[in-house]
Amino acid sequence: MMKILLKLMAVMAFLTTPVVVEAQGDCANRLCIELLDGVIEPMPIAVPAFVAENAGAEAFATQLSEVVASDLVGSGLFRIIDPAAYIGSVTNFNAPVAFPDWKAINAQALITGAVSLAENNQMVVKFRLFDVFGQETLVGLQFAASSQSWRRMSHKVADQVYARLTGEDPYFDSRVVYIAEEGPKNDRKKRLAVMDYDGANVRYLTDDADIVLAPRFSPNAREIIYTSYETGVPQVFLMNVDTLSRRVLDSERNMTFAPRFSPDGRKVVMSLSNGAKSDLYSFDIGTGQKVQLTNTSAIDTAPSFSPDGNSIVFESDRGGGQQIYVMPATGGPAQRISFGTGRYGTPVWSPRGDKIAFTNISKGRFHIGVMGTDGSQEKLLTGSFLDEGPTWSPNGRVIMFFRETQGSGGAPSLHSVDITGQFLKKVTTPTFGSDPAWSKLLE
Repeated sequence: MMKILLKLMAVMAFLTTPVVVEAQGDCANRLCIELLDGVIEPMPIAVPAFVAENAGAEAFATQLSEVVASDLVGSGLFRIIDPAAYIGSVTNFNAPVAFPDWKAINAQALITGAVSLAENNQMVVKFRLFDVFGQETLVGLQFAASSQSWRRMSHKVADQVYARLTGEDPYFDSRVVYIAEEGPKNDRKKRLAVMDYDGANVRYLTDDADIVLAPRFSPNAREIIYTSYETGVPQVFLMNVDTLSRRVLDSERNMTFAPRFSPDGRKVVMSLSNGAKSDLYSFDIGTGQKVQLTNTSAIDTAPSFSPDGNSIVFESDRGGGQQIYVMPATGGPAQRISFGTGRYGTPVWSPRGDKIAFTNISKGRFHIGVMGTDGSQEKLLTGSFLDEGPTWSPNGRVIMFFRETQGSGGAPSLHSVDITGQFLKKVTTPTFGSDPAWSKLLE
């Protein structure tokens, strides 16, 4: 993955209000969507094709606006008004907005944009977000980068609109690492792959010579840890995403699996198998120091740090069945937090720190759910033959997971769902997909 340098610049000629993430519940005096657990009516917005300001930009103008619209619609919070209904048009980015034309089609917000291309293949994308009924500019910004990064610039535009109209942190300019699978169910080939959050720009990081499992991004999104059978036994590997160089974390050839980075990226917590049991260990990436965190006769696995790095949530059968526990990050007494029906596994702490996502297996069905960090307010968001492997969006608003269909021809695919459980959708990938892990928002 080439490091993309993307400059965000405020253009004072048309910047009226910077993007500020405001507290929820403050929609009385500004245009916004109030995010509640109830049914949310999508906000109707208009996104006309961006204006091409010079030769060569035509090829990108419509694509940019289409990705922006797709991002916003995909969140479940916005509805794009059919362009066929537009009364007005935008052919000059700097021309005054004819607000009555957009008000007549009930657009609450309007996004206009323009793109220009320089001889050195540098692209400049600028946009404005308008409150149609308030007849005011809410935000205006521009982005500059190589034209190869046009999709990232689209995501950044959508992020700014999303943040301004919801009061939430954005999440569109992010990536997902996952397991790309091909072939029949009894001979499935697996590769590490990385993609944009929406399934675009897939890049394969490994071949299909060895089984790979459970990839996870580092906090800076430049490294990945994963489990591979390359050495003959499952071991945790560390890979640089740019160079694809990799190394085994534990040189003692122990059976290690289910790794996860600490919030500062300096350590990895993972499971180490010893006979019929497995314990959790902390591994310092820089020094190689390994510290045992649990020591029971049970299977302790699937650990995940809290965002502050002080606690670890994990699954264990120490109580006689598969349940979720929380303990200090340095080890010590663990407290069970799952007490609902069935079994619980694959817990993942939200980046907000307020919830834990999990897989629940009950009455022959798999569910993705969320609960408070003490196990309270449990809510199941999905249910099917097999839903597993939740991962959080950078803003803690969306969960991605994989769903597998049953039968001899069953195969996994990636899906996402809002934490309200309302906005379930499939994420399209070139091949089957499983085990997703979301990066933080890219820099």
